[in-house]
Amino acid sequence: MFSRIREDIASIIERDPAARTRWEVLTCYPGLHAIIMHRWAHWCWLHGFKWLGRFISHIARWLTAIEIHPGATVGRRVFIDHGFGVVIGETAEVGDDCTIYQGVTLGGTSLSKGAKRHPTLECGVIIGAGAKVLGGFTVGEGAKVGSNAVVVKEVPAGATAVGNPAHIVQKDVGKQREEATARVFAAYGVTLNSGDDPLATALHKLIDHAGAQEQQMQKILAALNNAGVSCEVLADAARLNPEQLNKLVD
Repeated sequence: MFSRIREDIASIIERDPAARTRWEVLTCYPGLHAIIMHRWAHWCWLHGFKWLGRFISHIARWLTAIEIHPGATVGRRVFIDHGFGVVIGETAEVGDDCTIYQGVTLGGTSLSKGAKRHPTLECGVIIGAGAKVLGGFTVGEGAKVGSNAVVVKEVPAGATAVGNPAHIVQKDVGKQREEATARVFAAYGVTLNSGDDPLATALHKLIDHAGAQEQQMQKILAALNNAGVSCEVLADAARLNPEQLNKLVD
């Protein structure tokens, strides 16, 4: 047990630049306290002491503001940073080296008892603050979920899910797996710029295409006017402004 705690403390110091000493992590990090108490509760749950497991989980929730069902499976070196408002459901599985921020819910969307209702996080997954991952699917190895995303379908390994409902930004899977193995840290799951977001990229292209079409139409109207064909010209206020729309998309 103590070797696991030392391992947890070392992983927190590695991933959190605010962590200064082992003693500080041991005494002042509610995420660590919640993980330790979950191990007690999970042992009770697996050995048939269901009520005791739930009671330990309840006490942990009261002390840390982090709720982990005793039936949930939590791997090694899992870091719950800040942690306030984190909820992890009964059939959730959290793999090794995952990072979970405050306000995260690993929730279920089914009422079927005994079914796999909650998500599985594979190794090295990062879930940003306020994100909701809902359903019995898998978030692949090295994947990231951006802050406040609402994820209701599977996330491939090495990808990033952003938005509500979340859409997938595919990354280099091989590279992401190497990063997951090395436990490279990405605060709050934020690794994107606007150029990585396929939705923003598509919108930019549509706006630019519409702007180019309007310019072409203006040239055609000018040619018709020169040829003596009278055409009605739209007021300036009704014309497309690609620069302004692109700024809104960013």
